[in-house]
Amino acid sequence: EAVRRVLLLGEGNFSFAASLCGAAGTHVVATCYESEEEVCGRGRAAESIRRLREGGAEVVFSVDCTKLKDYFLPEEREFDCIYFNFPHCGRKAGVVKNRELLARFFHSSAEVLTEEGEVHVALCNGQGGTPADQPRREWHNSWQIVAVAAGAGFILSNVRPFKAETIHGYKCTGYRSQDKSFCIEGALNHIFTRSTPLPYFKPMICEIELESRKVSFQVPQILVDKINRGFLELNSNHPVQTVKEKLTAELNKAFPLQNIDCCLSLLHQGHLNGVCHSNIFWIILSPEESPSTEEMSNGVANAVLFSHVDFCKDTDKNGWMNVQEGCHISKQYYLRPSLLPYAQAIIQRAAFLPGTIHVLSGPVFRKCLISPYSMPVFHEVVFVCAVNRGTENSCIQMLVNSIKTSIHALHQTVSGSKLNINLQEATSFETTELNDFSAFESQLSEIQYFICMEIDTSRSCEKGSCVGIIRTELIGSELVVVFASLNLDLLAMLICGISDWRMLWTSDTRFLHQFPRGRLRLFKSFSLYPPSYVHDVSFW
Repeated sequence: EAVRRVLLLGEGNFSFAASLCGAAGTHVVATCYESEEEVCGRGRAAESIRRLREGGAEVVFSVDCTKLKDYFLPEEREFDCIYFNFPHCGRKAGVVKNRELLARFFHSSAEVLTEEGEVHVALCNGQGGTPADQPRREWHNSWQIVAVAAGAGFILSNVRPFKAETIHGYKCTGYRSQDKSFCIEGALNHIFTRSTPLPYFKPMICEIELESRKVSFQVPQILVDKINRGFLELNSNHPVQTVKEKLTAELNKAFPLQNIDCCLSLLHQGHLNGVCHSNIFWIILSPEESPSTEEMSNGVANAVLFSHVDFCKDTDKNGWMNVQEGCHISKQYYLRPSLLPYAQAIIQRAAFLPGTIHVLSGPVFRKCLISPYSMPVFHEVVFVCAVNRGTENSCIQMLVNSIKTSIHALHQTVSGSKLNINLQEATSFETTELNDFSAFESQLSEIQYFICMEIDTSRSCEKGSCVGIIRTELIGSELVVVFASLNLDLLAMLICGISDWRMLWTSDTRFLHQFPRGRLRLFKSFSLYPPSYVHDVSFW
């Protein structure tokens, strides 16, 4: 098993380092800013240094915490944890100088820390400037530790009380650079981890099979990191897959199920039933059908002109057709805004079994306003069932009961807060509550019910969120088809207390580590108290 390397900085009398020495699988490197002669004059320091050396630890003197890589060879710079307890510039240094010290320390730490390593900084009560401090100082009078650490690429991932009484033999020292103790009642240990670098996504070409031909197209920039993520694959640990599995397992108790996800194309063409054109990510646009000025202002101007297979035959070495700009085309394509058209196509082809629920699921794409609960891409699941005319209401009730049961079961494993799921008739529903079903506003006349979910909690999730819709369609004179569409992403967010849809798409491994296979938990943010800024702008 790999040995965990721990670096301690700014030790006063080495009593903290001595308490860690001897832990199994841990190699301690204890340092201080002063020389050995200066330190050994402090009470109990010589004894602690002797214990450290006898225990196999390294003791290094005259180490400047702002230039750490200068003291270690390249192969010795990979520390798993760095401790800096009660840093201070010394004597009567004010908050500005101590902020500068911390800023340079964090930059220096980034050069000697492993990718998944931690930096622990203990501060006296009030110094950090975070809501964890009680009482909390005014921002300008604190060390602003979160903002200072962010400058070096660190995020505050945890805050714990610094309990000196639990550390065997520990005695704080160094008040105003003297061998005197200071008050550490209410002190806090701030634990930092690396933030993921701001991603820069290169233009992405997506290759799919369309109309029995292989085609490629450029993915819209906002969706570059959201295509082909595989969140709904069978071996996925993602919360949206867990929610889907629970829903389908519960429905399978009342209905036979048939999954038909494999044949669904990312691109769709044809009439857009009830979806506003300005909400669509266009991929192919015919020159003969150029958008109007009004449509251009609503976002259609970003459409890309691509060749159609019947007109341009340019292919690459792998046989993929390169859809080229400016070629004459005869069809419009767009990224699918919903799976309901695919469900309707199944009904029209009569490729269904009455009484069987057909399940379609996958990501869908819509332009939308910027908001923590408005998503340009989310995972939709559609349940389709054909029943005899006159029995559709009982079918809807069974569907809703199964959905309620599965969501309640998931929620109970996560939180003890009260959960309400109800069915609201479309005639009494306000469109302002639609969240990511806002694309259906022009289709309200065809929707019978909205599935709404409300969690009675102090968390930041919205209340009364619309998580799904139900509609029916008459087929012939005998059959009625019931369609139920659910937003899996919104369900996962509400159940797990995730306050921003972008977290579902993060590539940070710390997110998925919170959701082991088949288990949902209350999401714990690994970036605490991020700085927020409010700017007023006036135009004259």
